[in-house]
Order: sequence, then structure tokens, then C-alpha cells
Amino acid sequence: MDSALTAALAALHHDLAFLHANYGQRTQTRELAAFHALADHYCAPHRLVVEFPVLSAIGGSSLTDRSLAVREGTPEPDRIPTSYVPFRNAHLLSAATSWGEVLGASAIFVGAVWEDSSGYPDCRPEFYRAFEAVIRAGTRPETAIRIETPVIRMSKADIVRRGVELGVPFEKTWSCYQAEDAACGVCESCVLRRRGFEQAGLTDPIPYRAPQAR
Repeated sequence: MDSALTAALAALHHDLAFLHANYGQRTQTRELAAFHALADHYCAPHRLVVEFPVLSAIGGSSLTDRSLAVREGTPEPDRIPTSYVPFRNAHLLSAATSWGEVLGASAIFVGAVWEDSSGYPDCRPEFYRAFEAVIRAGTRPETAIRIETPVIRMSKADIVRRGVELGVPFEKTWSCYQAEDAACGVCESCVLRRRGFEQAGLTDPIPYRAPQAR
């Protein structure tokens, strides 16, 4: 849902190129379907799916290692959850930068959220500012790609409200970390998503296995 709103915001002033990553995550098939559905919805003239099997081989995350349990419930302050994939967003940004340089892109839009999220270190605003410096140092002199993080300080409820204003098809999005037929409803990502819709006074359009906790 965060990336879907980010795409809608980017579409206001930019031509779109959609990038998605498969890295052995539990819901890889469902996420890929959501990616293509959103790319179709926004009529993106370019789309690219990148493969990062190394992240699965490295492990260290409950998203890629099924021997580790996906943490359920609300995020715990000052504790990075098991779903953190070590330095994943650096891999994604590297691929986006390479592709962006070929396309002649002016910006990489990232749907990272920091204020109302699980607290992944590679979602911090300072990480993206540092990576912008890496882009400047490591690309051709004529390349000028900035990183845009328009939802990074938004709450999930704000994301829902703004998304509705822009006609974001939230029914085409997927947030669950551990189920693909119907969202589990209890992992951190599901809990944050459902809370956002509830606080916005709206009904989440995707199916859930478990009723929302009260």
C-alpha cells in the first residue's frame, strides 16, 4: 500500500518505470502479482523484475528463512523485527540506480515508511540521503538521480486517506508477510495496515484469515 501511494504521487509529475524484486520472500508470488496489477493500473511504459537469490541464501530474516518465525502483533519500540532483510533496500536502490541511469531517469521513488512502521534501519531518512550521495559519486557526470520518499513520515492512516483521494487501487496491493491466499491478519505488516484503515474510518478491501483484534 505504501508503494502504491508512492506510485500515484510519482505519476502526478513523472513518467513511470516500475521495478520489483524477487528475493525468496514467503509471499513472492503474491507480491509479484500485485506488482504487475499496479503497473497495469498506472499504465507504466517500463517494468523490470530483478532477482536477488543471494538475499535468500544469506538468510537472517523470517521472510526468507522459514525456520524463523514471522513476528506477529504490533511493532516493539527499539527492537528490529525478524522480518528485517539485512540491507535489502540497498540492493533495491542499486538495481534502480543502474536501470535509472540507462533510462535517463531523474528520480527513484521509494515507498519507505519510517514514522509508522516496524523500524527497519534501511527505511530511515538518513539512509536515503546517504544513498543519494553514493549515486552522485558512482554514476556518470551527466547522471542526476535523486531519491524521493514521499510517504516516509506519513502514518498508515494518512497513507490510506491520501490514497483514496488519488484513487489508489488498494484492492490490488498486498502487505502480508506470510500468506498469499488471504492475508494472515496478525503479522506486523497486517496489523499496521489494518490499523491504518481503521483509523481512517475505511474498510480494507483485501481478504483476511483472522478477524481484527480489538
